[in-house]
This record gives sequence, structure tokens and C-alpha cells, in this order.
Amino acid sequence: MKEDMYSVEQVADRLGLHVRTVRSYIRSGRLRAVRIGKQYRIAAGDLDVLTGQAPTTPSVARQAEVSSIVQIDGVDRAAADRLGTLVLTSANTGHDQANPLRVQTVYDERRHRMKIIILGDPAATAELLHLLDAVLNADNGLLDREVHDA
Repeated sequence: MKEDMYSVEQVADRLGLHVRTVRSYIRSGRLRAVRIGKQYRIAAGDLDVLTGQAPTTPSVARQAEVSSIVQIDGVDRAAADRLGTLVLTSANTGHDQANPLRVQTVYDERRHRMKIIILGDPAATAELLHLLDAVLNADNGLLDREVHDA
């Protein structure tokens, strides 16, 4: 959403002040403005703050983020690839596209170990963890192969 911007002259007109008074407010910090070239522009919200029509501190939306690391032992490369594809596909579909889950997978060939790192919204992370739990505890063939040390 784009906020309306006013010139110094428009603000002076609106408030019934002289242009020099508005510029003085800007220089003293009493009125917040952005300098574009040789002119100032005042956002509607900043004008509201000056006139007492808006709170002086903007409200910040509360947002929580979860960091999770899942370690899976005893998987071969093929199973890790299948699991990684499943997790990445799930993370990229059906979630808030403005705040997507960030997922990274790492496979350690020597230890037959996979790590999945998940960063994001608590609800979306929980959903992905439930999916992982269901896949890891199901008898669906995704991770059926036994791993043999070479």
C-alpha cells in the first residue's frame, strides 16, 4: 500500500501555516520528511503524527520464527534424496508465500546421516515436522533400504 506524500506547500496550506514554519519543523525534527532533490516530501502518516492524529510509534506486527534441525540416522543417499524432495516440495506448497519456509538438507555419506534444517512460521514448521514424523514412522517404502557400511 502506497502512502500519500505532500509537499511543504501542501502541508502549510493544510495546517494554515507559513511555508517557512513547516520547513523549520522539518529542520528541527518536529516533522519527519524525505528530501527528494531540492524539495521535501512529507508522508501522510508523518503529518498525522505532527497533528496528533496517530500514535508516535508505529505498531509492529508480532511475528515468531522457529528454527529446527532434524537428524535422521541410517539412511542411504537415495532415501535421503527422496526425503529431501518430499520436504522441499511440502515447504514450497500451500504456505504463506510472503513468509515462506526455508529448508535446507545435508547428507553425510560417511555416517549415513541426513540433517534437515527448517526456518519459518511456527504453524507451518509444525505441519512439516508432522509430515516428517508420519513418513519416518510409516511403512511406506520411502526409507526401507538398509544401509550397509562399505
